[in-house]
Amino acid sequence: MTHLNSGIFLAPFHDLRENPVLALERDFELLQHLDALNYTEAWIGEHHSGGFEIVASPEVFIAAAAERTKHIRLGTGVVSLPYHNPFLVADRMVQLDYQTRGRAMLGVGPGSLVHDAVKIGIDPADQRRMMNESLDVIIDLLRGESVTRKTDWFDLHDARLQLPPFTRPRMEMAVAAARSPAGALAAGRHGIGMLSIGGTSDDALKHHASNWDLYARTAREAGHQPDRKNWRLVTLMHIAETREQARENVKHGLDRFCDYFRDVATFPIVPNEITDRYQFMVESGSACIGTPDDAIAFIERLLQGSGGFGVIMELAQNWADWAQTKRHYELMARYVHPHFQASSEWRGDSYTFARDHHDDFIGQSSAAVQAEIDRHAKKPRAAE
Repeated sequence: MTHLNSGIFLAPFHDLRENPVLALERDFELLQHLDALNYTEAWIGEHHSGGFEIVASPEVFIAAAAERTKHIRLGTGVVSLPYHNPFLVADRMVQLDYQTRGRAMLGVGPGSLVHDAVKIGIDPADQRRMMNESLDVIIDLLRGESVTRKTDWFDLHDARLQLPPFTRPRMEMAVAAARSPAGALAAGRHGIGMLSIGGTSDDALKHHASNWDLYARTAREAGHQPDRKNWRLVTLMHIAETREQARENVKHGLDRFCDYFRDVATFPIVPNEITDRYQFMVESGSACIGTPDDAIAFIERLLQGSGGFGVIMELAQNWADWAQTKRHYELMARYVHPHFQASSEWRGDSYTFARDHHDDFIGQSSAAVQAEIDRHAKKPRAAE
């Protein structure tokens, strides 16, 4: 069985009615909760407008989260490369690599919100080209190279990092790959990981498989060996003890989440004409809203349809209230993750062996006890 690590992709998404101070604090509390539940990693987004996704700097967020957690790895999900000078991106991430003692990861992308780019004078048509230009520089800098390069948006002269990466040869890296092929091409060209988002509909599974094929072909052409363990698949889930409870839970925030993707984000999660979002998402395979067993079946379908990946990532969405959100992650950690991590197989084998030989062991135990009783009975007694 494929061993899957577990993680979340934290944009984050916060209802406009909420206190932003408390919303951010709850994001930190969520990472502490996941750290205790043995989640492997969390990736934090960068957004500057739209009002719903309120982390402007994943690096700043990660620095604070690292102080509150012990084990969970923390990645930028993602740094929007066209918004930053590549030398400064590399330098900041190396600092995080040191501060976290190697728990930091660098996820990159072109930037997902058009209005973010427009506000700082970037033509959305240039974003993917700019991402590639920046990523080329960052890779060279992390190798320790001195870079002199000029484009229409940055100008570097003998730029070289003053610190080598804490993680050798460099921290783990990944490129966001959603609908455009740009992410898979960039990740493959540099032989780094890929972050994909999607569900289990027939079309989504075909897209996952073709995305991997594009990545793998590009990687081999560039002299890299593609490895599915470096592929992270991001999907939508909420589970509870029963399907009825899960459906009741998501009434808290599902509609506002879908409204945001309809009104502000780049593409709708649910078609505009759909009135019952829950029913559509479950029936189409866009999301899993159900029980731990439903989550296992959902991930199995993703594995089979995609051909396999290394990390199952949940898009953190606040569909349920805080208590039920924490319960969801607990159920995932207790009952879903072990299924894909072989953490209970040896226990099961041990239990089965003991059960199947129970009568023999009981007989041997009883015989040993009786023998000791008989031996004691035969011992001469001291004179009274």
